[in-house]
Amino acid sequence: MTWLRSVIAAVLLLPQAVTGQEATARFGNGATEFLLRSTTDIAIIRPVIDRFVALNPDLTIAYEQWGSNDLFAVSRAECTGDGVAADAVFSSAVQQLVWLVNAACAHPYRSSATLALPRTRRWRDELWGITTEPAVIVYNKDLLADDQVPRSRFALLDALRSNPEFYRDRIATYDIASSGLGYLFAYADSLEASTFGALLEGFARVDAVATCCSSEIIEAVADGRFLIAYNVLGSYAANITRPEVGMVLPQDYTLFLSRGLMIPRGARHKAAATALLDFLLSAEAQDLLRQAGLVMGTDTAEADLTASARRFIPLSPSLLVSLDANRSGFLLRYWDDTFAGSTGP
Repeated sequence: MTWLRSVIAAVLLLPQAVTGQEATARFGNGATEFLLRSTTDIAIIRPVIDRFVALNPDLTIAYEQWGSNDLFAVSRAECTGDGVAADAVFSSAVQQLVWLVNAACAHPYRSSATLALPRTRRWRDELWGITTEPAVIVYNKDLLADDQVPRSRFALLDALRSNPEFYRDRIATYDIASSGLGYLFAYADSLEASTFGALLEGFARVDAVATCCSSEIIEAVADGRFLIAYNVLGSYAANITRPEVGMVLPQDYTLFLSRGLMIPRGARHKAAATALLDFLLSAEAQDLLRQAGLVMGTDTAEADLTASARRFIPLSPSLLVSLDANRSGFLLRYWDDTFAGSTGP
C-alpha cells in the first residue's frame, strides 16, 4: 500500500466505495422497524437485543453488522442526506464517532442514566460509552509453555529478540488501514513512546502479519497458524469456545475501550433510540453485556492490573487528533513499512 493510499484509508474523509454489511439479523416482530447499525458481531450482542425487544414489543430491530470503516463511510454519507440514516450507530471505532459528532451528525439526549456516566464515557450529550473492553494479547496455550507467555510488551519484545525464528510469521495484529478499531489501538499505543517504536521493530524482525479481523485472528491463533495475536479486543477472546486460546491483559499497560453509541441526527425513531440507550446503560443490560464479554472487570483483583496500568480511551475531542492527515499518514507509513509483504491467515 502506498503512503497516499494509507492516508486515505485511515482518515476516511474522502468518498470511498462501501462494501456493505457483513451480516444482518432481525429481532422481534413489532410494527415499527428500528435500524441499528453496529460493528458488534450478531452472535455476541444477540441476548442483549433479544431482551430489549422483549421489553419493547412494538419494535422490530433490523440489525446490520458492519466493518468499522464502512460503517463510518455510510454514516458520514447519510449525515449529508445521501441515503437513509440509521436509528442508532454502535461502533468500536470511537474516534470515527467523535468525528461524526463534531460534524453535527448526532442527536443530543440527556437522562439520569447518561448523566451518571463518567466524563470519559460521555461527550456533548451526543456520544455515550456503553461497554468496557480491554485490548489483550491472545496466545495458543498448546504451543506456548507458561513461561513463554508474554505478560507485558517488554516481555513480548524480549521474546521476539531472543528467538526470532520461532516467532517468524506467527505473530498477528490488526491491519490498521482496513480496521478503524485497529487504527485506534495503534494510535493509542503510539502515545506510549517507551515501547511503540521498539515493538514495531520487533514485529518487522519476525515478519509479523497485519490482517483482519478480531474473530478471524483469534480463530487463527486457536488453529495454530499464529502463536500470538497482539492488541485484539478482549470481548472476542472471551467469547471464543476454543480451549487452546489464552488471554493476557498486558501488565505494563492495558488499553480499555468503551464502544460508543450515537443517535444520528436524521434518525426516524429517536424516542426508540433513546429507549435503547437507557436500556443499554441499565443494570440489567450491563449484566447481559458482562455475560457476553462486553463489560470486563477493571479493578485490580479482576484484571490483575495496577491502577496506573489501566489506560481508558476517552470519548473526547482529543481523538480527532488521530484522524489528522499528517498524524495518520506518518502512522500508516510506519505500519506499512513494518508489515510489508505480510499476509493474513
